[in-house]
Amino acid sequence: MIQIFKTLDDKPLKLVPLDNIEPGCWINIVAPSEEELILISKKASVPLELLNASLDDEETSRIDIEDDILSVIVDIPFTEMEDNSLTYDTYPLSIIHSENILITVCLKNSKILTDFINGKVKTFFTYKKSRFTLQILSRVSTYFLLYLRQIDKKSLMIEKRLHKSMKNRELIQLHSLEKSLVYFSTSLKANEITLEKMLKLDIIQKYEEDKDVLEDVIIENKQAIEMTEIYSNILASTMDFFASVISNNLNIVMKVLASVTILMSIPTMISGIMGMNIVFPFNTDSINTFYVITLLTLLICGTVAWILHKKDMFR
Repeated sequence: MIQIFKTLDDKPLKLVPLDNIEPGCWINIVAPSEEELILISKKASVPLELLNASLDDEETSRIDIEDDILSVIVDIPFTEMEDNSLTYDTYPLSIIHSENILITVCLKNSKILTDFINGKVKTFFTYKKSRFTLQILSRVSTYFLLYLRQIDKKSLMIEKRLHKSMKNRELIQLHSLEKSLVYFSTSLKANEITLEKMLKLDIIQKYEEDKDVLEDVIIENKQAIEMTEIYSNILASTMDFFASVISNNLNIVMKVLASVTILMSIPTMISGIMGMNIVFPFNTDSINTFYVITLLTLLICGTVAWILHKKDMFR
């Protein structure tokens, strides 16, 4: 999908869609076909390799400058539905500066860019490529922080459910959140290196206050890294805690089963002995003998049960 937009000087708050590429426009490319990439490469005079870079979901964050064309690749957060559950992941986003055009390329449609298209971000200009790039990066940091808070709230909800019932579903969800935090941590640290490099590039800081905006983005990114580390540690300790609880519950069940097995084996042992050809000091043919043996069995079972209870074998 290819979308072309431009902000006009007389309408700075309105993004105007275009049919053709014009100087000062923004080209938003989402999950493009090979034909679309070749078309944009020719019309915008951008190397095909730069357009293809972010379409590899394993691509790392970096800065490339080729033939006076700047390409900034950063990892951005995404949410996806998987097995009726919201999961979090990251994908690379390319922001390319050609001579008079800004191009964004991503494998999936991102809320970060749709916020600009839908007017949720005020006062941005497509022809101010450096400032627009910094505003996109600021939005990336904002969404990282937003999703991190969502992950924290979601983990607390799952933890409350686990206190009531130990189900595999909740444990799998916690594991999924733990993986998401690993992805976020890796992406944020890679983005941090890229942002630090951008501080040294004059091409990014063309307008007044650009350096302040970039420094704010770096601070937000560092904050997101710290939050990710905190939530990862909390989630890891939570997983360890519930693993210990599950192991303890299993030990309790095994103790109870062992105790029940011991008690059930006593009548079997006594009846087996009494059924052998062994001479006993009392008349085994008497009807009273049955009651004596039954009473003796109950007495032994009761004594063993009391001993097991004292040793906490039933809880």
